[in-house]
Amino acid sequence: MQMKMKLTVLATMAAAFGSVSAQEVVKIGHVGPVSGQSAHLGKDMENAARLAVEELNAKGVKIGGKAVKFELVAEDDVGDPKQATAVAQKLVDSKVNGVIGHLQSGASIPASKIYSDAGIPQISPASTNPKYTRQGYKTAFRVVADDVHLGGTLGRYAVNQLKGKNIAVIDDRTAYGQGVANEFEKAVKAAGGHLIGHEFTSDKATDFMAILTTFKAKKPDVVFFGGMDSVGGPMLKQMKSLGINAKFMGGDGVCTAELPKLAGEAMADGQVVCAEAGGVEGAQKKAADDFTLRYQKRFNDDVKLYAPYVYDAVNVMVDAMVRAGSSKPSQYLPELAKTQGYAGVMGPISFDEKGDIKNGALTLYTYKGGKRDAIAVIR
Repeated sequence: MQMKMKLTVLATMAAAFGSVSAQEVVKIGHVGPVSGQSAHLGKDMENAARLAVEELNAKGVKIGGKAVKFELVAEDDVGDPKQATAVAQKLVDSKVNGVIGHLQSGASIPASKIYSDAGIPQISPASTNPKYTRQGYKTAFRVVADDVHLGGTLGRYAVNQLKGKNIAVIDDRTAYGQGVANEFEKAVKAAGGHLIGHEFTSDKATDFMAILTTFKAKKPDVVFFGGMDSVGGPMLKQMKSLGINAKFMGGDGVCTAELPKLAGEAMADGQVVCAEAGGVEGAQKKAADDFTLRYQKRFNDDVKLYAPYVYDAVNVMVDAMVRAGSSKPSQYLPELAKTQGYAGVMGPISFDEKGDIKNGALTLYTYKGGKRDAIAVIR
């Protein structure tokens, strides 16, 4: 009798352990620059991915009728194209079920081939260079508007609203910076604006005096910078030291909560006009605000920029898995491509045939009292 009880207990324990071991683990890869100049943005992204995974596990999401456990596999690409391809291969070798990332277009574009070759879906929450989704890869998606929309809108705004007479352009030669600057320049020309020059720096530069001195002689009233806030902030300081009081414009790379800190006291109220790829208005604002509160509570920090898009990217990927009844990339990829009207915290998500978000929004901002102040949401 005692032996039979022992066997029964052992059988029960084995069954319990068997059910635990049988639970499917779904690996969600995340890549962003969590070291280097853009580490504050990369950490913002990684935090949001972690929050999304934690909430999905708390809900007890089932795929194909079975409970699954989501696991975040986070990597650091330092915003560098070579490192991006190295960590992309690492994620492929780790057999992740999908990837959220990268931040910079210069990282997303080369990494996208590796994911494509492996058949692993990739959703970028931040990369805006049009090339990213125009390479013919069925695995590449993004949840923000691209540079054609972003740079074009800023270019028209510089001419039509800011009445810029002498417009200067600087870019950091990255895929992102060059892409958004080129689209800005095209739109300025199409709107009848006058360009006084296009100069180049790098994403690691700290000295812009030679470039700015060249422009100063041409009396710029608008300076557009294609690049990130870590370069844009010091550039604003040097503009002030040279007495250049032009409007400063840029894409989402400079349109961050950190820009006023990076620029110090060099940034005047209303001087900066920038655009973030994305944006909400009306009833949608509550969902975005609720996300911000959850993020602040979990990480005791403010959202920097891309966090809500990362959160949406994780959830729309998992939604495709649920609809497909499978977390296997080959099984859920077709469902991801067919996504229509998914209710994200930053608005509805639908993908077109290239993997771009349909009817993507962007938000124009300026800064007042060191805080971002929305001008308008444009679709």
